[in-house]
Amino acid sequence: MSSSPQGYRRIGENRVRESVGRGLTDFTVGEVIEHRPARTVTDLDRSMVLALTGNPAPVHSDTEYCTATGRPQLLVCGVTTLGLVVGATVRSTSGLTSANLALDDVRFTSPVHVGDTLRAETEILQARASASRPGKGIVTACTTAFNQRGEHVLSFRRTFLVPADATTHRDATDY
Repeated sequence: MSSSPQGYRRIGENRVRESVGRGLTDFTVGEVIEHRPARTVTDLDRSMVLALTGNPAPVHSDTEYCTATGRPQLLVCGVTTLGLVVGATVRSTSGLTSANLALDDVRFTSPVHVGDTLRAETEILQARASASRPGKGIVTACTTAFNQRGEHVLSFRRTFLVPADATTHRDATDY
């Protein structure tokens, strides 16, 4: 049997499975993860979140209002930006999580518009065993997002619960 490509584990002859997420022992405090692929914000992203949340703010939906208030284009709702960026981090951080515990210090620092391409990076701030949940670990990370011009658009801290041992967890859950 040949070795598995990075990011996959061999589960049988001529068969590999994608790895999603990490266990506690896979995190190193101070490590910075560059998330890929980047994600271009679409008009569907913008309008779907407005529809799902019922957000009536004209700055997100009325181009005439934006023009009258000095904005050159519609502003993408912060919930959309946050959702896209959190989603970009999951594969390499919290894909095996059983709970998000906190989302703190959310800062929207530059406007995001349809057509902007967002990329993110996450620094691991803390990784420790859970005192109340045996076999679990608690990870706190700071994620920062940038647009295609390298402008900082968003940052936040997120704390989530992961399995202490990813391999054992993957074996038990068929992941």
